[in-house]
Amino acid sequence: MKRFSLSAAFFAAIAVFSLSAQEPSGLEIMQKVYERPTGGDLVSDLTMTLTNSRGDTRERKLRQFRKEFKDGERKIMFFLAPADVKDTSFMSWSWNAEGKDDEQWIYLPALKRVKRISSDSKSDSFMGSDFTYDDLGERHPSEDTHRRIGTETVEGETVYLVESVPREPGSLYSRTVSWVVKDKWVGLKKEFFDPKDRHLKTLTVKKYDRVDGFWVLLEFEMENVQKEHRTTMRIANVAIDRGVEDELFTERMMMRGAR
Repeated sequence: MKRFSLSAAFFAAIAVFSLSAQEPSGLEIMQKVYERPTGGDLVSDLTMTLTNSRGDTRERKLRQFRKEFKDGERKIMFFLAPADVKDTSFMSWSWNAEGKDDEQWIYLPALKRVKRISSDSKSDSFMGSDFTYDDLGERHPSEDTHRRIGTETVEGETVYLVESVPREPGSLYSRTVSWVVKDKWVGLKKEFFDPKDRHLKTLTVKKYDRVDGFWVLLEFEMENVQKEHRTTMRIANVAIDRGVEDELFTERMMMRGAR
């Protein structure tokens, strides 16, 4: 009996190890998030709500467009209201090639010119929100080292926890921790830590759903826990693969505004 018990325990341990070995690595998880299909192009309306520590709110209306190109992804946002930000626009080009930084521009109607966002300005707040310009870009998985640090069950679904540490020194965040839904490869939450490794911000996805066969984030919130300030984004009127024109993603169209 003792010999049989040891043998059974040995094979049970092997079975557990085999199951564990089949789980994806941190890099594989973040690669799947990065490569999750989102459609060839997308148009949607966006409501941005800024809330300070006293509970006071400011609301902004935008229209955004996104399109996949052979070499990467391009996005453009047009502010529609209120009057103090109307006709401001923002454009971002993200590249598939490893090591190639995003290119970003902002058009300020008061200055009547398009300004390129320099690498030194990527840590600045985007239009007073809790998102930086860097947060609005697409970070390639190769820019970080990734480690799966746990697994949780959220509303009946398996969720992986992945810690990501920048490879390059001097990054805006010392590390991030992401909660990713298995098989859907949708991020439910992401915690950001400042250069001193203090918890700085939390991005929480409050609503997502399938639209035209693709998983789309419909409501998410970035909270700066140090400043007690948060920015909520609500997405509506989503349309995917409707034929967004290439010519939309230009400085000329930034100045022209949404039509």
